[in-house]
Amino acid sequence: MPSPSERATSDTRRPIAAGVVFGVLAYGSWGFVPFYFNAIRRVDPVEVLCHRVIWSVLLLAVLVHFRGRWREARDLLREPSTWRCLAVSTAMIATNWLVFIYAVTTDRLLEASLGYFINPLVSIVLGMVFLSERLRPRQWIAVGFAAAGVAVYTTVVGAPPWISLVLAFSFGTYGLVRKQAKAGAVLGLAFETALLAPLGLAYLVTMHLTGLRPVVFLSRGGVGSAGFDVLLMAAGPITAFPLLFFAAAARRLRLSTMGFMQYATPTLHFLIAVLAFGEAFDPSRAIAFALIWVGIGVFLFDSVHAQYKTRSIAIGAVFTE
Repeated sequence: MPSPSERATSDTRRPIAAGVVFGVLAYGSWGFVPFYFNAIRRVDPVEVLCHRVIWSVLLLAVLVHFRGRWREARDLLREPSTWRCLAVSTAMIATNWLVFIYAVTTDRLLEASLGYFINPLVSIVLGMVFLSERLRPRQWIAVGFAAAGVAVYTTVVGAPPWISLVLAFSFGTYGLVRKQAKAGAVLGLAFETALLAPLGLAYLVTMHLTGLRPVVFLSRGGVGSAGFDVLLMAAGPITAFPLLFFAAAARRLRLSTMGFMQYATPTLHFLIAVLAFGEAFDPSRAIAFALIWVGIGVFLFDSVHAQYKTRSIAIGAVFTE
């Protein structure tokens, strides 16, 4: 029979283990989502975005209802600052989703993965600019390597990796703005998709009225089928469920652990782009990615060192009291 100390240790480990499982489900879902968008690549990216918004808001409304969070939602809606933050975050997440869908459907997932690799480094720069946060020396080095990688990629391709930059800055700005809002992950996304849903519905109805496509059931010759319509409707759960997994993981794991796990998503994107989709990854592009990966390594080392130093100071303060 386990001792009380063993039972306490076991009880402590259970939430962490569950958090790791939820984290793997979240980042794994986001990592494998290119396969979904590739399966519906014959649909215009704007139309895919509309379906993603509409089916997401319906699913999220059901989740909010069964969680009994309508009162919390009403309280948030009464605060003008929340509306301002969510208006900006809505524009950022819509931009991010649209560009990512475009990247997958035009065989540029590799460039998208580059954007999500540099996103954390962009976020610390945004924190410095807008929140007056100070960058540590190693963080400056990490940002420098990332900038060098982008410069090399620009030289190789002959143009800046605009998909990478738009994804990194839109998602970085999204995180910055959502940090100021009081809405949680689920309620926040519910508000954002609710703001986008009328525009998405108007777009689909306009397409229907002009004879381009029906609103939901698609008659695209060889493309349209009931199964294909269900595939489009699946954009809702594909958007919402990873967010729920992420929220569950964030409640159980340290922020530093989540920071390490987030790189699973662009790594999966990279592997899918090269191994499954056959996108070009020549030595010149490898140099650009290598520079960015070195920057990420410096950034992660600095994060671990800073956390260890903070913990050591805290322990020292306890023993000196």
